[in-house]
Amino acid sequence: MVKKDKSEYIIQAVSHALDLLEQFHEDVDELGVTELSKRLKLHKNNVFRLLATLESRGYIEQNKATENYRLGLKALELGQTFIRQMGLLRQAKPILEQMVEQSNETSYVVIYKDRHVVYLDVVETNLTVRVVSRVGSRLPAYCTAAGKVHLAFMTDEELDELLPQINYVQHTSTTISSPEAMRKELQQVREQGYAFDDEELDQSVRCLAAPIRDYTRRIVGAISVSGPTMRVSNERIQSELTPLVLESARELSTRLGFPG
Repeated sequence: MVKKDKSEYIIQAVSHALDLLEQFHEDVDELGVTELSKRLKLHKNNVFRLLATLESRGYIEQNKATENYRLGLKALELGQTFIRQMGLLRQAKPILEQMVEQSNETSYVVIYKDRHVVYLDVVETNLTVRVVSRVGSRLPAYCTAAGKVHLAFMTDEELDELLPQINYVQHTSTTISSPEAMRKELQQVREQGYAFDDEELDQSVRCLAAPIRDYTRRIVGAISVSGPTMRVSNERIQSELTPLVLESARELSTRLGFPG
């Protein structure tokens, strides 16, 4: 008996429903039936039926004021379940808490996805002036410390293909703006074992990050600490924050089975 390819079992209506849900990303908060119809290349009646089904289950909700649609609470619950179940986050939480206790700066665990980084969990400082929580945010990898950690340990072949494709938006005066400068930066990250974001995404915010590895030696995420430049001085980076981030990354990697 010939085993069928899994693609032969795909249910078209389910596939369309998932395509619809995936239209809500980054800065797209709400969409109307007409816009969804254009994006999905489906008739409005089909889109409306998909929306009605998803709305009945809580994955989509309608903004009564605009009559547009947005993600519902069920989508958030599903995402939170995924996050809680990840071994990485279960092991990372106490280490993030320990980092904040020692530095009193906001700390994150971050993963890489499609030239971006996604912030999965955070422990915030209790200081009034702090970095705004980025949990759930999807940010460009080239101008974040956590992103540079992931890029730095890619193969030369992967970087040859990836770096020219990046849209180097100049977020601040210190944002890296070319493939050549990016490659030079990544070489330094690879040599020192950690990455530094010197106000490259947000003005007056600095961030340090180091790689998290699992038992296969593969990089599965990054751990980082962020703070305002008024507190994160060059002297403090060298004497306190860099050793803290490196040690935290080593401890978390060990918990995930990395042999060292």
